Amino acid sequence: MRDYELVLVISPEISDDDLPATLDKLNRAITQKGGTVQEVQRWGRRKLSYPLKRFKEGSYVLERLSMEPKDTSELESGLRVSEEVLRHILAKKDKHSKAV
Repeated sequence: MRDYELVLVISPEISDDDLPATLDKLNRAITQKGGTVQEVQRWGRRKLSYPLKRFKEGSYVLERLSMEPKDTSELESGLRVSEEVLRHILAKKDKHSKAV
């Protein structure tokens, strides 16, 4: 297993009340692939630097997770086709890096 950090920009059409259900769905997809989610930080709704899929704001979320490297491509392809996720970045966490 390898450690990753996943940063998501969630569509503003997902209300703050519905955001936990959206994140639960994502976290279930991670755990079904044998991964674990260590931490979820909701950074809140922020204005975007430029429009993404016609939206000018989005909800930012950081997740720290562990999963097998072979499963990350399937996770990312699911995030790319998701209508709820405007943008994402999945980065391998360096063992020597400090927490954000």
